[in-house]
Amino acid sequence: MQLLKWVLNLLLVCSMLQLFPLPLAQTICSEADRAALLGFKAKILKDSTDSLSSWVGKDCCGGDWEGVGCNPTGRINTLALQRPERDSTLYMKGTLSSSLGSLQYLEVLVISGMKFITGPIPESLSNLSRLKQLVLEDNSLQGNIPSGLGRLSFLQTLSLAGNHFNGVVPLSLGNLRNLVMLNLGRNSLTGSIPSSFKNLVHLQSFDLSFNLLSGFVPEILGQFHNITFIDLSNNQLSGHLPVSLFNLVTLSDLSLSHNQLTGSIPDQVGNLKSLTSLSLSHNKLIGPIPASISRLQKLWSLNLSRNGFSNPLPAISSKGVPSLLSIDLSFNNLSLGTVPNWIMDRQLSDVNLASCKLRGAFPKFRPDSLSSIDLSSNLLTGTISTHFTNMTSLQKLKLSNNQLKFDLSELKVPDGISSIDLHSNQVFGSLSSILNNRTSSFLEVIDVSNNLISGTIPEFTEGLSLKVLNIGSNNIAGQIPSSISNLIELERLDISRNQITGTIPASLGQVVKLQWLDLSINRLTGKIPTSLLGIHSLRHANFRANRLCGEIPQGRPYNIFPASTYAYNLCLCGKPLQPCKGKKQEMVQ
Repeated sequence: MQLLKWVLNLLLVCSMLQLFPLPLAQTICSEADRAALLGFKAKILKDSTDSLSSWVGKDCCGGDWEGVGCNPTGRINTLALQRPERDSTLYMKGTLSSSLGSLQYLEVLVISGMKFITGPIPESLSNLSRLKQLVLEDNSLQGNIPSGLGRLSFLQTLSLAGNHFNGVVPLSLGNLRNLVMLNLGRNSLTGSIPSSFKNLVHLQSFDLSFNLLSGFVPEILGQFHNITFIDLSNNQLSGHLPVSLFNLVTLSDLSLSHNQLTGSIPDQVGNLKSLTSLSLSHNKLIGPIPASISRLQKLWSLNLSRNGFSNPLPAISSKGVPSLLSIDLSFNNLSLGTVPNWIMDRQLSDVNLASCKLRGAFPKFRPDSLSSIDLSSNLLTGTISTHFTNMTSLQKLKLSNNQLKFDLSELKVPDGISSIDLHSNQVFGSLSSILNNRTSSFLEVIDVSNNLISGTIPEFTEGLSLKVLNIGSNNIAGQIPSSISNLIELERLDISRNQITGTIPASLGQVVKLQWLDLSINRLTGKIPTSLLGIHSLRHANFRANRLCGEIPQGRPYNIFPASTYAYNLCLCGKPLQPCKGKKQEMVQ
């Protein structure tokens, strides 16, 4: 009977446990780690991301503290605070607290995109011996990169890009033998690339772009046998391209553009069998482009513009560079005459052959894939009226500085085009053919300056997306239509050197995004309307050589522009010119 009673009690307890289970042991975060996080929070004076508002309560490991992760023993191993990509208005303002160096179990530290976190990297971060990922990019950090970071022997990712760091790249970073990704781009670093980097044999991505680095491109880069991405662009690097660089069979993206490199491209460039993108633009490279480039089976983007490359251009078969989509050979010492067949016959998306001494009629490209054409600064002649009708993907067309001669009204372009640049040709006709109620809302740039265009400025309909309108140096007459106010996205307006009459419409003041305004050398009369004071973003204006009279709008920036902005008019007055007579009399009284 006693046994039966014991069994019944046991069953009762079991059933009660099923109904009301005992709580499991919960991992509570370390008090020391919590204090370190609150030390970081205290140094952030403003947090428009609102991430840190969740850092309340005792348990920072419970999942409620945004960006904080813990290991099973309640020690913080992750701190990741990133500004949402879709909202560039969010930020944090403050400095990095040295208390972060107390998070001794931290493996991932990411604080990126916060814009207004300033000051140096705390030396204490060098104590985070377990750290594998350190990402502090796109803030406003400054000072030198601490050499102590070279003690973080487990580090695999180091990105300090997009800050204001200066000084040299620390030699000690060469001790980070496990590093897979190194990005110090978009800073103000000086000096040379450290020779100690020869130890970074596991590196896959290497970015030092947009700095002030000098010296040679080091031969040691040839030891990065796992590398896929190298970007050293926009520095002050000089010397020849190291041959060792062209033995990196895993390299897919190489950019050395905007430097001061000399010499020629080694024939070994054909060894880069994984290369998809090669940019060597804006250097001082010379000689012919090697024929071995045709062996690059995966290459889709080739940019060799603004160097001193010369003829002959390699004769590439139809099977050479089969993946090519984009080519830029502009502004070299090439004298092509005509576009080579291996460029003409491909389904390319971008063709840039500016200043390649092309002659004769406009070439007939395959129409089905081109999105961008730049054949500016050549010797092309004749008409282009119907060349683009079937180019349904075309977005940008630049044919400036040629000898093209055609009626603008005959030009047929696809609806999706966003930029048309025909300046400095012999184009005639009126603007109404490209600016009318059928003008695409995609069109953002029109530059037909320095041509033979006549007629008047047409009315502007609502819904246009124009950001740049340059019709200067033509034979356009008539008045500026008041419907100019419909160009609500306009940033640059140039109607200079025409025969425009009438007054400046007050509605121009509603074009509030305007940054550049040139109305010079016309026949405009009346006053400069005070409504223009509503354009707060204006950086340049020119009203010179008209028949304007009256007081210049007395507010920034109009009263601080140089006097030459208003020279050669009838009777403009007020700052920066002489005071208006009425104003002077009032001051005397």
